[in-house]
Amino acid sequence: MPARVTLQRHRVAGLLVLAVLLLVVTAAGIAVGARSLPLDAVYHALTCPDGWPLTCPASTPADQIVRELRLPRTGLALLTGLALGIAGALIQGYTRNPLADAGLLGLNAGAAFLAALSIHLFALTRPDQYIWFAFAGALVAGLVVFGVSAVGGGAASPLSLVLAGAAVTALLQALTNAVVLLDPAALDTYRFWVVGTVAGHDIDVLRQVLPFLLVGTVLALVAAPGLNALGLGEDVARGLGVNVGRNRALGLAAVVLLTGAATAAVGPISFLGLVVPHLARMVTGPDHRWLLPYSGLMGALLLLSADIVGRVVARPGELQTGIVLAAVGAPCFIWFVRRRKAVGL
Repeated sequence: MPARVTLQRHRVAGLLVLAVLLLVVTAAGIAVGARSLPLDAVYHALTCPDGWPLTCPASTPADQIVRELRLPRTGLALLTGLALGIAGALIQGYTRNPLADAGLLGLNAGAAFLAALSIHLFALTRPDQYIWFAFAGALVAGLVVFGVSAVGGGAASPLSLVLAGAAVTALLQALTNAVVLLDPAALDTYRFWVVGTVAGHDIDVLRQVLPFLLVGTVLALVAAPGLNALGLGEDVARGLGVNVGRNRALGLAAVVLLTGAATAAVGPISFLGLVVPHLARMVTGPDHRWLLPYSGLMGALLLLSADIVGRVVARPGELQTGIVLAAVGAPCFIWFVRRRKAVGL
C-alpha cells in the first residue's frame, strides 16, 4: 500500500478518535459539576417530550441544571476551544513563529481594553453586555496591527506582524491597567473575565458569538491550501498560482473572527492556541488541511476537559478554566520543548 494512502488513513482514523473522545468529554461536561448528575437524569433532561432543550419545562431540578447551565456552558467551551485551536495554528503558520498565539497580534489586549473601558463607562456587569465591546476591541486591534505592519513595505511580513503586535499589545495593556486601577468596581467585573472562564455564561452569549465562529472557521479552511504554499516561500507560492495578498488577508480575517469572538465570550485563554497546534502537528505534520481540523478538535477537547477538572478539584467551588490550562499546560509544553518533540513549522 502506498505510504501516502496509509498516512491519509491514519489521519482520518485520528480524527475519528478525537471525535469519539470529544463525545465522551461532552457527556462528562453535562453530567459533572459541583453537583454530579446520574446519566439517567441527563438523558431525561435531553429527551423531554415537550421540547429540547430550553423550551421544555423543567420538571426536576436536574432538568433545569442541564438545560440552563450545563448545556450552554459545554457548548461554549467546545466552540471557543475549537476556535482558539484553529486560530493558533493559523497564527503560527502566517507568522512562521512556533511560539505565536492570539496574544502576539494584540487581539487579546484589544478585547481586554474595550471590555474594561465599557465596564468603566457604562457600569456593565454581565458578559452578554460587554461581549460586543470586547469583540470590537479585538477587531480594531487586529486592524491596527495589520495596518502598522504594512506601513512602508506595502505588505505585512511575518516579522513586521510580530513587532507591530508587540507594540500594540504593550500600549493596550498599559491603557487597560489605567482604567481598572481608577475604577475598583470595574476591576471586580474585569478580573472575572480576564482570567478566562466559561462559567457564568448563558445561552445568549453562545448565540451572539456563534455566527462569527462559523464564518471564521469556513475562512480558515478555505485559506489552508494557500497557507501550505506560503510555507514554501512567497515566490514559490506565486509560482503555484496562489494570490499571496488575498490568501494572507483571508487567513488573518479568520484569525480575527475566531480569536475575537472566543476571547470576547470567555476571556483571554491564549495558552491553548500556543500548545494545541504543536500537539496536532506531531500527528499531521505541517499540512494545514489536516492541521486545522486536528487543532480545532484538540482545542475543544482540552478546553472542555480543563473546565471539568476545574469543577471537580475545588468543590463546591471551582477553578477558572484559564487557571487550569496554565497550571497543567505550561509544564507539559516545557517538557515538549526540552525533549524536542515539537515539530517545526
